[in-house]
Amino acid sequence: RVRVVIWRLIEKESERERKQIDIEEQEVMRKEKELFCKKRAPAEAESKKVGIIADASRTKTLALANADASAIKAIGAAEAYEIEAIGKAEALKMSQKASAYNQYGDAAIMSLILDQMPKIAAEVASPLNKVEDIVIVSGNDGSMSSEVTKLLAELPPSVQALTGLDIKGAIENIPGVKKA
Repeated sequence: RVRVVIWRLIEKESERERKQIDIEEQEVMRKEKELFCKKRAPAEAESKKVGIIADASRTKTLALANADASAIKAIGAAEAYEIEAIGKAEALKMSQKASAYNQYGDAAIMSLILDQMPKIAAEVASPLNKVEDIVIVSGNDGSMSSEVTKLLAELPPSVQALTGLDIKGAIENIPGVKKA
């Protein structure tokens, strides 16, 4: 009988220990679930959130870069078209000028040079604006008109030396102009 009582006591003690182990296992599982809910689940959610934000940021950056590239490409194409149009217009202008020069020959070139003569004369004479007095020394009769006449007589050879155009010859070739 004592053995039976001891045996039952041991069984009860063993049963109590098993229940205690079950309770402790359940407590461990509860703490694991609590830890998952408090720490791991929010951390995973935050990780997913950061990943989604990074993907969105990358997509936005790529879209903006593509838009910028398209804008730059369009601007470049427009600028190229503008340069091409300007080049064509200038080429047409030069072609028309060349055609006019060929049609009118030396007379057209003479006209251009004569049109530019006042500008050339102004540029050549501009340093004289700073001169207060001019003294002309003459070895001949000493008149001012003879010096001016001499200066004008030297103008056609000077123009020919600078431009290669013979003013005297071009004027003589104009219909109705008589040689002097």
